[in-house]
Amino acid sequence: MRVGIFDSGVGGLSVLKSVLQARLFAEIIYYGDTARVPYGPKDKATIEHFALEALEFFKPYQIEMLIVACNTVSALALEKMRAHSSIPIVGVIEAGILATIQQFPNKHTPILVLGTRATIASGQYAQHLSAHGYSNVQSLATGLFVPLIEEGVLEGALLRACMQHYFENIQNAPTVLILGCTHFPLIASSLQNYFQTRFNHPCALVHSGDAIVHYLQDTHHLIPLNHPPQVRFFASGDVKTLKVQAKAWLEV
Repeated sequence: MRVGIFDSGVGGLSVLKSVLQARLFAEIIYYGDTARVPYGPKDKATIEHFALEALEFFKPYQIEMLIVACNTVSALALEKMRAHSSIPIVGVIEAGILATIQQFPNKHTPILVLGTRATIASGQYAQHLSAHGYSNVQSLATGLFVPLIEEGVLEGALLRACMQHYFENIQNAPTVLILGCTHFPLIASSLQNYFQTRFNHPCALVHSGDAIVHYLQDTHHLIPLNHPPQVRFFASGDVKTLKVQAKAWLEV
């Protein structure tokens, strides 16, 4: 099976890494809309327009499934994309919700959702979790993490200052962090260290890439292949920069 992975930029590489390791597909086409990133501050109509253009990009490659590796697109444009496509389109939010339900069945579990402004404003994570009976969910827009990560700031004083800025008003220790942006797995250990230090309590993570793999295995019954997939990288901006990031993040 040939699958497409679409992201607003390079954050989706964290999803690609999990998909690569799982060996569920023979060929992967990765497309990052790097010329117009970030999507997080943009309005719904603009994000839907970009998402439909991404569908047009994938048409010549005759993919059999599309993974939307961007939480913002998954939150605001997934249904629009499905209405314009005949292939299965899977988003990271539905996968993240399923992973949370399966891993943390206690409906009183303190959960903190982190994401871009658009993802958090959509209320998708909070609404779906509430519909499944979860009663202790906080959501927080932490968009400044994205440029820091893209600049390679994955730990240290600058990142700690940013975490302090966002988290200083949190009074109750979260047991679970939902990483509602595909950039955030790159600072996962720093996030866990922050909450461990502040609350002296461990914090589990829900990672979009791992969640997508489990979702595909559960819902589409995909099984690992005996060989690694072939990967091709494309971008609306500088594809060389995307490939450099991929080499650094994925070691491919």
